Amino acid sequence: MNFVEAVKACLRKYADFKGRAGRPEFWWFMLFCMLVSVVTAVISQRISGVISLLLILPAIAATARRLHDIDKSGWWQLVSLVPLVGWLVVLYWYLQPTQPQANRFG
Repeated sequence: MNFVEAVKACLRKYADFKGRAGRPEFWWFMLFCMLVSVVTAVISQRISGVISLLLILPAIAATARRLHDIDKSGWWQLVSLVPLVGWLVVLYWYLQPTQPQANRFG
């Protein structure tokens, strides 16, 4: 999956918390979110705030689908709120390879 396909897929599944998202889809979309945030922050803080609000739901949905891809519930992304080590644990999960076999999420 390339950059454009990943962004289209994640925006098409704007609030879809079901299914799976492989590493390329997840990481390309996160790169897109970061680039859009940086560009809009340079232009205007208000525009950046609005864009961030528009992208937060598809980012959470893509993250949940990424965790489903490694057979974890999407709720596990809340572990990133644990101070100091939470984001490291979640980052480790995001970097895990896709499970080739079907799991409870698809």
